[in-house]
Amino acid sequence: MGAGDAHDRGLPSCALQLLPFTGMETMAHNRTLGRSGIDVSPLGFGCWAIGGEWRSTDGQPLGWGEVDDDESVRAVRRALDLGVTFFDTADAYGTGHSERVLGRALGRRRGDVVIATKWGNVFDERTRIHHGQDDSPEHLRRALTASLRRLNTDHIDLYQLHISDADPGPAAQLRDSCEELVSEGLIRGYAWSTDDPVRAAVFAEGPHCAAVQHRLNILQDAPELLALCAEKDLASVNRSPLAMGLLAGKRTAGRALSDGDIRNAPPGWLPGFIPNAGADPAWLRRVDALRSILTSDGRTPAQGALAWIWARAPRTIPIPGFRTVAQAEENAGAIAKGPLTAGQMADVDRILGR
Repeated sequence: MGAGDAHDRGLPSCALQLLPFTGMETMAHNRTLGRSGIDVSPLGFGCWAIGGEWRSTDGQPLGWGEVDDDESVRAVRRALDLGVTFFDTADAYGTGHSERVLGRALGRRRGDVVIATKWGNVFDERTRIHHGQDDSPEHLRRALTASLRRLNTDHIDLYQLHISDADPGPAAQLRDSCEELVSEGLIRGYAWSTDDPVRAAVFAEGPHCAAVQHRLNILQDAPELLALCAEKDLASVNRSPLAMGLLAGKRTAGRALSDGDIRNAPPGWLPGFIPNAGADPAWLRRVDALRSILTSDGRTPAQGALAWIWARAPRTIPIPGFRTVAQAEENAGAIAKGPLTAGQMADVDRILGR
């Protein structure tokens, strides 16, 4: 596949560092999607997991295993009740299934939320097989029409290119096509889901580019992308904020996941897991070393991981995944506890040796 949430790609370490943001000491406040002016909750919910199982043509799992659609709907609605207004999905998640479930869950409350989705992948909804990618302007139009139908809406608030390593030349044409979609009222803003600041900068040249979606968590920092967001007035939408579940404090070494879970047969871009053996012990040791900080002030480990992201920079909007009401409640509960302190951020860097 090779893109977006499902395709985190590591970048070389960089000496550039940003000072931790510590202006909100008691709770995480609403944030803005960059220059768009669109107001969102400080926490979004990522909808990859609720897409259920889907696979590549060679049988590689691309989802998170089986899912209960009714529970997913309840979880989305519970998140709404708890103040979460930003939901991120993609047409490829579950080969359209995630968008359908999200649209069903929102129903008449569509006007209360900000929806982000993505395009660029080609798939078969019937067989739930991912077939490749298409970075043409023609596919962009087709994909948007299909997403609008599945989500049961007349516009997308944030439309994102889901090919993380797309060629910058054609991507510039896609940026211009997105500007046309804005003028037509079909989207409000757009972004590129990529871990490459050079590619992200191509989209950033567009007047209605609102964000960059990229990997960010306490174990995998992204100083160059955070600097780009600050320079270009973009939101930093953070996928993998819990390191694919490693930071939730519930993974153990030597315990395989289900056959339909991508983490059980992790591709090269997904570190932290061992094929058919669950979490990598080396990664779990790093998480354990941070436990006292992550669980400070009554937080759960997952809430502490989100608190680190809010303290990292003022433009960050983490989008942890979820499949149950309990997960929705735990993640949303992080908002009231707010970001880590400057002292805790310094302790994290000391423990991790950076």
